[in-house]
Amino acid sequence: MSEIELKHVGKSYGNVSVLDDISLEMGDGEFVVLVGPSGCGKSTLLRMIAGLEDITSGEITIGGKVINHMPAKERDLAMVFQSYALYPHMKVADNMSFALKLAGTPRAEIKARVDEAAAILGLAHLLDRLPRELSGGQRQRVAMGRAIVRNPRAFLFDEPLSNLDAKLRVKMRAEIKKLHQRLGKTTVYVTHDQTEAMTMADKIVVLNGGRIEQAGAPLELYDNPANLFVASFIGSPEINLYEARYAGGTDVALETGARLPLGAPLDVPAGTEIVYGLRPQHIALTDDGVPAAVVVVEPTGDAQEVLARIAGEDISIVVRDHAPLSLGQTIHLAIDPARVLIFDRATGLRLR
Repeated sequence: MSEIELKHVGKSYGNVSVLDDISLEMGDGEFVVLVGPSGCGKSTLLRMIAGLEDITSGEITIGGKVINHMPAKERDLAMVFQSYALYPHMKVADNMSFALKLAGTPRAEIKARVDEAAAILGLAHLLDRLPRELSGGQRQRVAMGRAIVRNPRAFLFDEPLSNLDAKLRVKMRAEIKKLHQRLGKTTVYVTHDQTEAMTMADKIVVLNGGRIEQAGAPLELYDNPANLFVASFIGSPEINLYEARYAGGTDVALETGARLPLGAPLDVPAGTEIVYGLRPQHIALTDDGVPAAVVVVEPTGDAQEVLARIAGEDISIVVRDHAPLSLGQTIHLAIDPARVLIFDRATGLRLR
């Protein structure tokens, strides 16, 4: 049985629809990431699961029980927000235990739960500090600890790392993933950062314009995107995309004259307008491939992110295990036709 299930869920504000026909299953213990651009409805969907927003249509179930009209406090969910929302006058221990005190939990049990959560999150030495005495990462861990002590049925995270610097975000991603593995609770996590989604999720749900574009395992979405939007949103650096008109045969001629391989003919009529997609990681350097001129080189430590030009078309490449490249240098690219993605230009749907 799915732990959380959405059945044809919709949300409207008057005549404005922000979510439309959302159906999704989240398994027991699954880490589900809702990802998409700003305004796509991901935070609204999370708040509907939490009970902080009413749903306009459809049905939400938790553990098989319909909770459409159940108050948020009765849903047995714990939410961690983008802002830490800590009480500034309360010490860490009191912030973590406040909800338990309101619920009348015995003092001994409160202490045991707070101590356990503090040990999990590395906060034991900070329990007597005030929030202003903590770093951003420590404050976020306190907010997580406040959720853990409640021992909820599931955790909800709404862009919890967006206020942290890049290095701390990487560290906190690992902390949250370890926490999930240790507690084994269903987790729904909202972010606009596809790197967070790829590194943390068991299942990624890509939202766009209030609809689900595709849901699946991270590598499934990366290797087999259903459409142009998913292909361009998932993956860093972004996928190379080129518009063309298919004339038949085993390659594609771009408007600039560059020819790119297909391997096998497409099963579409000649003249079909397509988009040719190729991820930067799927291009290799060779001695006799497609010639290209280096335009920009960005060393990243373990690789070089290169922008090159083929007959007037820019192409991004990730180069590993190769001598440093220089501006203007001529390189030759090996393109594996098996890794090429082809989309219908009119519909955006994947053709191959």
